[in-house]
Amino acid sequence: MSAIDLEPPAHEQAPPRGGLVEFSTRRRVTIAMATVTLLLFGAIALNSLKVNLLPDLSYPTLTVRTEYTGAAPAEIETLVTEPVEESVGVVKNLRKLKSVSRTGQSDVVLEFAWGTNMDQASLEVRDKMESLQLPLEAKAPVLLRFNPSTEPIMRLALSTKGRAVDQADALRQLAGLRRYADEDLKKKLEPVEGVAAVKVGGGLEDEVQVDIDQQKLAQLNVPIDTVIKRLQDENVNLSGGRLEQGSQRFLVRTVNQFADVDEIGNLLLTVRGGGSGDSAVSSAAQQMAAIAAATGDASAMAAAASVQSASSSNGSVAAGGMPVRLRDVATISQGHKEREAIIRMGGREAVELAIYKEGDANTVATAAALKQRLERIKTLIPSDVELTTIDDQSRFIQNAISDVKKDAVIGGLLAILIIFLFLRDGWSTFVISLSLPVSIIATFFFMQQLGLSLNVMSLGGLALATGLVVDDSIVVLESIAKARERGLGVVEAAVAGTREVSMAVVASTLTTIAVFLPLVFVEGIAGQLFRDQALTVAIAIAISLVVSMTLIPMLSSLKGKAPLSFPEEPAGQRWSPDARWQKPLAMAGRGAGAATRGGLFGIAWLVVRLWRAAAAVIGPVMRKFSDLTMAPYALAERRYLKLLPAALDRPWRVLGIAALILAGAMALVPTLGTDLIPQLAQDRFEMTVKLPPGTPLADTDRVLRALQEQHDRDPGVSVLYGVSGSGTRLDASPTESGENIGKLTVVMENGGSEEIEAAESERLRKSMQAHPGAQVDFARPELFSFSTPLQVELRGQDLEGIELAGQRLTALLRGNPHYADVKSTVEQGFPEIQIRFDQERAAALGMTTRQIADAVVKKVRGEVATRYSFRDRKIDVLVRAQEVDRSSVDRIRQLIIHPAGGRAVRLEAVADVVATTGPSEIHRADQVRVAIISANLRDIDLGTAVREVQSMVAAHPLGAGVGLHIGGQGEELAESVRSLLFAFGLAVFLVYLVMASQFESLLHPFVILFTIPLALVGAVLALWLTRSPISVVVFIGLILLVGLVTKNAIILIDKVNQLREAGVPKRRALVEGARSRLRPIIMTTLCTLFGFLPLALAFGEGAEVRSPMAVTVIGGLLVSTVLTLLVIPVVYDRLDRRGDAAYVERGRRHRRLSGEDAAHQANPGEVGA
Repeated sequence: MSAIDLEPPAHEQAPPRGGLVEFSTRRRVTIAMATVTLLLFGAIALNSLKVNLLPDLSYPTLTVRTEYTGAAPAEIETLVTEPVEESVGVVKNLRKLKSVSRTGQSDVVLEFAWGTNMDQASLEVRDKMESLQLPLEAKAPVLLRFNPSTEPIMRLALSTKGRAVDQADALRQLAGLRRYADEDLKKKLEPVEGVAAVKVGGGLEDEVQVDIDQQKLAQLNVPIDTVIKRLQDENVNLSGGRLEQGSQRFLVRTVNQFADVDEIGNLLLTVRGGGSGDSAVSSAAQQMAAIAAATGDASAMAAAASVQSASSSNGSVAAGGMPVRLRDVATISQGHKEREAIIRMGGREAVELAIYKEGDANTVATAAALKQRLERIKTLIPSDVELTTIDDQSRFIQNAISDVKKDAVIGGLLAILIIFLFLRDGWSTFVISLSLPVSIIATFFFMQQLGLSLNVMSLGGLALATGLVVDDSIVVLESIAKARERGLGVVEAAVAGTREVSMAVVASTLTTIAVFLPLVFVEGIAGQLFRDQALTVAIAIAISLVVSMTLIPMLSSLKGKAPLSFPEEPAGQRWSPDARWQKPLAMAGRGAGAATRGGLFGIAWLVVRLWRAAAAVIGPVMRKFSDLTMAPYALAERRYLKLLPAALDRPWRVLGIAALILAGAMALVPTLGTDLIPQLAQDRFEMTVKLPPGTPLADTDRVLRALQEQHDRDPGVSVLYGVSGSGTRLDASPTESGENIGKLTVVMENGGSEEIEAAESERLRKSMQAHPGAQVDFARPELFSFSTPLQVELRGQDLEGIELAGQRLTALLRGNPHYADVKSTVEQGFPEIQIRFDQERAAALGMTTRQIADAVVKKVRGEVATRYSFRDRKIDVLVRAQEVDRSSVDRIRQLIIHPAGGRAVRLEAVADVVATTGPSEIHRADQVRVAIISANLRDIDLGTAVREVQSMVAAHPLGAGVGLHIGGQGEELAESVRSLLFAFGLAVFLVYLVMASQFESLLHPFVILFTIPLALVGAVLALWLTRSPISVVVFIGLILLVGLVTKNAIILIDKVNQLREAGVPKRRALVEGARSRLRPIIMTTLCTLFGFLPLALAFGEGAEVRSPMAVTVIGGLLVSTVLTLLVIPVVYDRLDRRGDAAYVERGRRHRRLSGEDAAHQANPGEVGA
C-alpha cells in the first residue's frame, strides 16, 4: 500500500465530525501512534511480570515456634502452646489458628485472610508475644514468615563421584560432604534473594563426644553440671583491651581455647584432698573406697585405683590436693553426631540441601537466581564431588506456562483461519486479526499496574481471550462491509457501519465484562484461583472494545485513493537561506531528506510487491480451501432459513422440546460428582513407607535402599531418591519424619505420565508386600496448603476420646475401597520411657523434680557444653553418660542423680521408670484438640466422599464430646460452592442490568436470558461425555458462559429491533434479522470455540486445571448457539406483544434525536439491507 492511500477520496463527503469513531477515521496517525505506544508499554511490562505456577493458593501464614528442651508433648501443650494461642488468637484478619505440640517444640501456625498486610500482622503478633508468660527454661518464641509444612522449591544432592574403598573411607566421605554443605554451600546459597532457609540433611556431622563414667564422677562427688560448666569456662578467648608502653601499643588477649582433643581431656575438673601429694592421693582413694562401699558397687574399688594410678603417673600433684582431670572420669573422642536422616540417590548415600523460599517470594525468580549462583559454585567445587539438582519447582512452572502460551498462539491462529474462511479477503482478515495482538499485548501493561503475575490462570485467561477479542471486530467489520454494499464511500461506510452496531457491541462486551465482576465477592480458594484470570479476560475484552471502535474503522477507511494531505492542513513553510554560507547546508539537508524519503518509499514499495506476490500465489489456494470448507456452512444456512419460519409457526413444540432437553441435562447433574480442583500431574510422585513405631533408622534405610536397588532401572523411571528419617523438612514432624518413616521420590523420564505413575506405583506396592508391618502411601508433591483431598478433623478436649474416635474412623475408611493412603495423627503412640517422680522422696533427699529432670536430660540426651575450634570449624562438644549407662530401661533406672552438696542416689530411689507409649504430638485447631484423618480418593469424587463419611459417622457414633469437622479441600469446596452460586446469580443479574440499559426495555433482556439454561444443557453434556466432575474450575466456566451466550442473543435482538423500527413487520424482522446476523454469530462462536479448543485438549503440564473450564465453555457455547438461533426468536415472538407501529414511532423518535430522519426518508431501504 502506498502513502497516498492514507487519505479519503476528495469526491467523498466528509463524515460528520464528533465522536470516537469519527475521530479515529480523521486522525489516523494519532490512532496508529496510540496503538504503537500501547504495544510498546505492553512488551516492556511483559518482561517485568512475575512468573508463578498458580496464584498463591496457600493462605498467608505466620508461625510462632517455641523450643522447650526435654518437655513432652503434653507439657508443651499446657505450658507453651495454649498460652501462645490465647495471646495471638485475637489478632486482626486471622482466619484459622492451628498448632502442633511435639517433644521439645511448639508450632502455632496463624492463617490470615488473603490480602492481609503481613508486615502489619507480624508487628501485631510480636506485640502480643511480648506479654507471654512462658516457663523460664523455654527459649524465646521465634516468629517465622513461612509455613513450616511447605515443600522446598529446590532440592540439591551432594555426592562423591567414586566409591568408597572401605567403611572408614565411606564415613570420611560422608563427613566431608556434610562439612562442605554446611560450611560452604549453605552460606553461599542463603543470601540469594527470596531464599528463606537452606536446610542440610544426611551425611555425618563432626562432634567431640565426652562420655562420662557416672560411677567415677559420683565417687569424686562431682555432678555432671560441674563438667559442663568447667568446659564452658575454660574454652574461652577474650580481648583484654589495649596496653600502651611508651610508643608501643599492645593488644591484650586471653588465649585459652582448646587446641585439640587431648587438651579437652587434660581439663582440670577439681582438686581433691589436703596435705602433701601422697596424702592427697591416699585421702582421695580412701574417700572413693568409702563411697564404693556405701553404694555397694564392686566396680567402684577399681575406679578408685584407676584415679590414684592416673593422677600419680601424671606427676602433677598440686600442693594441698590431688587434681582430677576430665580424662580421669570420661572417654573423650572425636566422632559423629547421632544420625537423624539417611539420604540416598540411586542407592548411594548423599547429602541433601533443601532450599525454602520466603512466603511472598516468587518461585521462578528465586529459582533463577539460585541457578545463576549454582553455575558459579559448580566451577569451584572439588573435582571428586558432584552437585545434582534433584527437584526444581520452577521447571514444572515454566513448562506449564510455556504450554499455555502455545495454547494461546494456536487458538489465535485457528481464530484467524476461521475469519479468513468466512471473509475470503486478506485485508479484512488482517484488519480483524490485528485486534488480537494489540489486545493481548496491551493487557500485559495493565496486568503489571494491577500487580498480577504470569501464571497458568492469568495466561489461561489470555488464551481464552484469543477467541473473544476478535468478536467485536468481526461484528464491526461485517457492519462496515454491509454499509459499503449500500453504496457508501470508504470513510462514510467505516463511520456509519461502526455507529450502527456500536451500542450492540458495547452492550455485548459489557455483559461479558460484567460476569467477571462477581468474582470479586467469591471467597475461599475459588476467588483466589480465578481472580487473576477474571481480571485478565476483562482487561483484554475491554481493550478489544476500544480497538473495535477505533483501530478497526481507521484501518477500514484506508482502502481507496486519497490526496497527499488533509484539506484542513496548511502547507508547510519552506526554509530559504539568506546568507551565502547557508545555501550548501540547505542543499545538503534537502538531499538527505530526499534520500531518506526515497529509501523509505523504496522499502514500502518492496514490501507491497512482496505481499502482492505472496497473495497472488497463496490467495487462489486459500480461496479454494475456503470454498470447500464453507460449502457445509452454506448448506446449513439455507436449511436454517427454511427451519426458522417453521419454528415460529410451531412455538410450543419448539419450547417443549427445549424444556425436555433441559430437564434431561439437569437429571445428569447428580451423576457428575463434585471436586475442589483437579489434581495436577507432575513429573514425580512420592511413596511414604511407615514402619512400626520404634523401628531404628538403620532398618528404615535398609528397606528404602532395597527398593532403590530393585526399581532403579524400571521403565520410565529417571531417578529414585530416598530419605529415611527426619530429612530436611522444616517441621520435622515425628508422625511424618521419624526414624521409622522413609520417603521415596520417583522422578519419571520425559515429564512422565499417569500411565507410568500408575504402573510404577503398582510395582512398588508389590515389592512392599515383603514387609507386612509397613504402611505405604502415595502422593504427588503439594501445590496447595492441603495436600490430600479428604481431611476429617475430630475435635474434643479429651485426648483419649479423640484418639479412640480417630482409630475407629481410620479403620472404617481403610475398610472402604473408595479411600486409599489413610493416615491419622493419633493412630499409633510412640514408645517412650516415662519417669514419674515421687515428690516426697525427692524432698526428703533435698532435691526438686526440676533438678532430677535436668540431670536425666544431661545424662541421656546430653548437652552441648561448648564448641571446639578445629581448622576454622566449630565442632560441638557433647557431654553425656557413656552408652552403657543409657542402653536400656534398667540402666536408666540406675542413673546416678547427684544433687549439689548432697550424696549421690540412683534415679529409681526418687522416681518410677516405666516403658509405655505416648502421643508423639498433639494437634489443635482453633484452640481445640483435634485428630486429623486424611485420605486420597479412589473412584469417588470429593463431594460424595464427604457425604459418605458423614453417613459413616452417623451410623457409628464417635463418642461423647467428639465433634466432626470436614477440613482441607472439603471445607474449601463447601465455602467455594456457596460463594460461586452467589457469584453466578449476581452475574446473571448484572448482565440483565446492562441489557436493560441497552434496550431500554425490561422484556428484551428477559428474552435473552433464556440462552443461559440452553448453555447449561451443553455444559452438562460436555462434562458428562468427558467424565469431568463439577469443580471450582467448571463453575468459573459456567459464569463465563453467562456473558458469552448472551452476546449472540444481544446481536440478534438488536438487529431485529432496528428492522422493526425501520417499519419491517415482526415476523419478517425476526427472519431477516437472523439471516443478517447469522454469519457474524457463527464467526464469533467458531473463533471462541477454536480459541478454547487447545485448552480443552489438555496437553502439557498444568492442563488439568485449564481443561474442565474449556470443556464447559465449548459445550455450553456450541449447544446454546444452535438452540439460540431457534429458541430466542420463538420466545421473542411469544413475549413481545407490542405492535409494529410502536416500534416505527420509537425509530422515528430516535432518528429525530440523532438528526438522521431526513436521511432515512431519502433512503428508507438502507436500514433493512
